[in-house]
Amino acid sequence: MKALEGIKVLDFTHVQSGPTCTQLLAWFGADVFKVERPGVGDATRGQLRDIPDVDSLYFTMLNHNKRSIEINGKVESGKAVLERLVKTCDVLVENFAPGALDRMGFSWERIQELNPRMIMASIKGFGPGPYQDCKVYENVAQCAGGAASTTGFIGELPTVTGAQIGDSGTGLHLAFGIVTALFQRETSDKGQRVTAAMQDGVLNLCRVKLRDQQRLAAGPLTEYSQFGEGIPFGEAVPRAGNDSGGGQPGRILKCKGWEEDPDSYTYFITQAAIWKNICDVIGRPEWKDDPDYATPNARLPRLNEVFGAIEVWTMTKTKFEVMDICNGLDIPVGPILSMKELAEEQSLRDTGTIVEVDHPTRGKYLSVGNPVKLSDSPSEVLASPLLGEHTDEILRDVLDYSKEEIEEIRASGAVG
Repeated sequence: MKALEGIKVLDFTHVQSGPTCTQLLAWFGADVFKVERPGVGDATRGQLRDIPDVDSLYFTMLNHNKRSIEINGKVESGKAVLERLVKTCDVLVENFAPGALDRMGFSWERIQELNPRMIMASIKGFGPGPYQDCKVYENVAQCAGGAASTTGFIGELPTVTGAQIGDSGTGLHLAFGIVTALFQRETSDKGQRVTAAMQDGVLNLCRVKLRDQQRLAAGPLTEYSQFGEGIPFGEAVPRAGNDSGGGQPGRILKCKGWEEDPDSYTYFITQAAIWKNICDVIGRPEWKDDPDYATPNARLPRLNEVFGAIEVWTMTKTKFEVMDICNGLDIPVGPILSMKELAEEQSLRDTGTIVEVDHPTRGKYLSVGNPVKLSDSPSEVLASPLLGEHTDEILRDVLDYSKEEIEEIRASGAVG
């Protein structure tokens, strides 16, 4: 039995943040009914297509294990179908623009009337405040949540990260909130609202930078490269390049072949506990006892020199050789892996982190599987649904409409 088997989810989400959440619930066994506009569907079905006239990877990789039902909520019979779904489901998830669900006739108050046990989960760009009605996309969330201002190099433009921490990150936060609300319902027997703002989600992932903002009041951030370079700090946490966010200095360094391969680099951390091992491996044994290098505090103003010496060594090894050598000495390093290398990594296939999915119209493709593994509830990644693929199935098997009623609903234009 899957962990969330028996839980029914009414999925009003689209694009990335909401579908990330509902896909995760579906992977854990929830029955997710993706509501889509007849003949149109989720906008991402047609965005960034690599193959003409089939669902894009943008859509398929965010909507595994779901069932699709086409409903026109603007006609009364379609609204009646939606109301029956609300009465039947345990969870409703939406990431519409603020106020959209209310205009559809499904305010929180109306949903409580229809189903007092409903968990209603929403993703918005901002929480209550001056920006609560603003439209937000991934990079807007990164900028508004503190990620962009602290990412990049000092003196250069703020930078957004390639990781979708605004969209997918907030979807993960919302899924956690939904499961928590479901657990509380076991004792309260009541539904509740669950909200996750994208700004809040990004800020949560940037908490170490809020830590550093407060530390600035006590003086310079000594583990930042600019301290060793004599560059004064301003009033806000600066961009710190590839410095480590923890108390152990770290940087990205060149490896053998970097001239031709844009990913021939490693991340190298000078952890204090294994400093002597680092000195030995890079050929600087004299630094182990030199008062200018022997302690973390002594090294802080000399980090450029320290990492320069380490890079001289890493440039003689491939990134994988660096990892093999350093791991044997407990030195924390990590190769910069390209998406091509990750796609071809067998260990990720073996664990189900990367999976091959067979889609009925586009054929086989790679996707990311469930990143969370449960020992007693393994996740199977199934193909995303075709538009309206399960409309009749849901009407008949979930909502208990008769064959004649389904024909009437179709004739009214309520479903696709």
